[in-house]
Amino acid sequence: MGSHFLEKMGFISNQISRDKLKAGDHIYSWRNAYIYSHHGIYIGDEKVIHFTCGGGLETGTGTFLDKILVSVIPKHKGDNPCPNCGERLNVDGVISSCLDCFLAGGNIYLFEYSVSPAAFIAKPRRGTCTIAPSDPCEEVISRAKYLLFRNGFGDYHALENNCEDFAIYCKTSLLVGKNYVLGRGGQASSVSAAAWLAQLSPFGSKAIQLFADIGMRKDAIKVPVESLIARAYATGTSRNTS
Repeated sequence: MGSHFLEKMGFISNQISRDKLKAGDHIYSWRNAYIYSHHGIYIGDEKVIHFTCGGGLETGTGTFLDKILVSVIPKHKGDNPCPNCGERLNVDGVISSCLDCFLAGGNIYLFEYSVSPAAFIAKPRRGTCTIAPSDPCEEVISRAKYLLFRNGFGDYHALENNCEDFAIYCKTSLLVGKNYVLGRGGQASSVSAAAWLAQLSPFGSKAIQLFADIGMRKDAIKVPVESLIARAYATGTSRNTS
């Protein structure tokens, strides 16, 4: 694909260089010829905390989800094992990787927060921004590290509980309703709604995606990470085995 086409389609408009990264940034990298992007929280020192499906969870379904799920497992381009991460025995759930393993040979893109409704609608591709504001970077990093330590973000699901959901929660602490439902990341929302959105006008489909954004939802509430973990333990969805 040519760079002009990729920029027009919104694939590379958020690209950022390593030297511009700041601790607390929500970053992502495109996978599988720009079909899907993997998201995480950059915490500084070339380290990223992110949420993965790990050892083959839900692969073998015979659907497009197989490629998506395999693509979020961290891989180091070159040496194996990675000289920074070492031999990884567990890549399941919330993990910390070096930036190179997170990128898996791809480029770095910065997820945008506090975008205007007009800018959100103008974006040709979902999963790159939200209207919701970000919390201060210290809170973002603390939240990500807490979830890493507790591994308490539940089971990975490409459409209902994925890496983008994890990163957005770390940045905003926003969940939906009393049951702490995830806001559902933009790219997952686009995939799950594609069948019937295709019947609408382009503006109509984008308007629906706008009001589905976590920053626009009236039922989105701030949930402290400790409360999220407590609920995970109470419902048996925590992955912490210690």
